[in-house]
Amino acid sequence: MTYRPTSTARLTLAGTAAAALAVSAVLLPGAGAATAAPASPAHQAKAAAALAARLGNRAAGSYYDAASRRLVVNITDPSAAQQVRDTGAVPRVVRYSTAQLHTVIADLAKQARIAGTAWVIDPRQDKVVVTADPTVTGAKRARLGAAVKALGDRAALRHTASPLKLLVAGGDAIWGSSVRCSLGFNVTVDGAPYFLTAGHCGNASSTWSDSGGGAEIGQTVDSRFPGTDYALVQYDDSSSAPASEVDLYDGSTQEITGAADAYVGESVERSGSTSGLHGGSVTGLDATVNYEEGSVSGLIDTDVCAEAGDSGGALFDGSSAIGLTSGGSGDCTSGGETFFQPVTAALSAEGATIP
Repeated sequence: MTYRPTSTARLTLAGTAAAALAVSAVLLPGAGAATAAPASPAHQAKAAAALAARLGNRAAGSYYDAASRRLVVNITDPSAAQQVRDTGAVPRVVRYSTAQLHTVIADLAKQARIAGTAWVIDPRQDKVVVTADPTVTGAKRARLGAAVKALGDRAALRHTASPLKLLVAGGDAIWGSSVRCSLGFNVTVDGAPYFLTAGHCGNASSTWSDSGGGAEIGQTVDSRFPGTDYALVQYDDSSSAPASEVDLYDGSTQEITGAADAYVGESVERSGSTSGLHGGSVTGLDATVNYEEGSVSGLIDTDVCAEAGDSGGALFDGSSAIGLTSGGSGDCTSGGETFFQPVTAALSAEGATIP
């Protein structure tokens, strides 16, 4: 039987999402002039990551600009501009380095780890964007506001109209003892077949079937939530590896041949058993979401919508697996924000590979 990469769960957490804010920064003279055909966005992102490692505290994040089809690399030192151009990217001078913004995150973790909040570094704005949902009221709201104010222009606070929820969907549904989730991505460990789904799903059930009340197809062997949000399930039948593909909800599927790290500005799609296929872009990386049940860090922030039933579902870019649906706010009628557990982190932790 074929199980497609996805995931769902009838669970709700009160948390929040982090979005984008504005900051002023200046493009270096001539930085926008492109003389060579741009490489693929993924290739540019890898080159930028390697350059950031060399630049150290002179680097300040990067993002893909779809209009120019160029990766923009933030720097705090104008003398590094040519090194950026040599990679085919556009240099942009900003005030704060990634290292400086990480100190902001550390301060928030100490002062404002409140259920119903989230934060993420926004490289387009060169600051940390902090989000509070409607559950953050009274003394908690005052505490959060004071913490953000103390950070000056390194951080900004926004409010969402709806709370963050763990979402149920992704692709083909799977049933646990008390929850309905979706399969994320089929993987192998030492040649044996497994699949990834959300950690909050794995916490809720030790066994899984492919229909309500159906026969068992697999058992949860590892589940990580909170902290991170992924679970590894081993198929009972190890005689053959299920196909690695995502249900596109139009009668076709997308083959998944590997995994990749996300980058800001990347165009992505999410497949879910509740809301079907929806697309959008990556808006932030290494986001922290403070659910009532605990905090999850290292998440991918997106403007892709999702709804109840989409938890653990597949986030992908073409044939590359990118993430597993963790939670979000809004819906696919009015729009929303959704966070994803990076697949590469889960694969590395479990010693797993995409078939």
